[in-house]
Amino acid sequence: MTAQQPLTYDAFVELAVADSAVLGLVLKGSQAHDGMITPHSDHDLYVIVADDATTDLTRFADHRSTELDLVIVTLTQFRGAGMPGWERYALARARVVLDRLDGGIARILADWARLDADEASRDAGGWLDAYANSLYRSVKNHRDGLALAARLDAADSMRFLLELLFALHRRPRPYNKYLKWELARYPLPGWDTDVLLPAVDRISATSDVSLQRQLFTLVEKVAREAGHGEVLDAWGDDLDLMRQQKADSDTA
Repeated sequence: MTAQQPLTYDAFVELAVADSAVLGLVLKGSQAHDGMITPHSDHDLYVIVADDATTDLTRFADHRSTELDLVIVTLTQFRGAGMPGWERYALARARVVLDRLDGGIARILADWARLDADEASRDAGGWLDAYANSLYRSVKNHRDGLALAARLDAADSMRFLLELLFALHRRPRPYNKYLKWELARYPLPGWDTDVLLPAVDRISATSDVSLQRQLFTLVEKVAREAGHGEVLDAWGDDLDLMRQQKADSDTA
């Protein structure tokens, strides 16, 4: 394509479909999330080619424009692209445009959408400890009159909390941009999205200590039920500062 005729998404897909070396096309990002497309949304496309294939499409490797970003990889490379790392959620919710493996590309994406049980348990324990740490610091800073520190720690705690809740359900946490989209379509079992998201919003913005403690009461229950009581018990008497107080109940 020339500078006067930039490569478009539709034009590239037509080229790729016509190339037998291409095993799959996977679209990720806003274009793969219904209702999230804006005038600024480009097309982020994985092009999966056979391991031993040669293709003229490699001339487009790492192509980036306001219309189209391409990642051209072999099938072996693609199998490892989302395991683990920041790309995992993007691929877990990606859209299959072409699958010449009789559903094999779709199965790879489905595998990324569900964490291995051991991986999820390990990650959840780490996120729970990080959440408790930031919550504890936020409550202490509020007590000591350090308002900015309290808010920053509260915001950190919400990031760790979301990682924890998704890990408990063996799911990769969505990027912040897609959090509401994800929960509207795939709610976390046992959590009311219309309650959870406003709580996350308010705590991040204000470090509301009473609300932080109320939320921790719910989190502690589900974490212990999931077998992570040892992580919490390691906090000893410091748990008392995190738990809901009588004054919190009176003002709830």
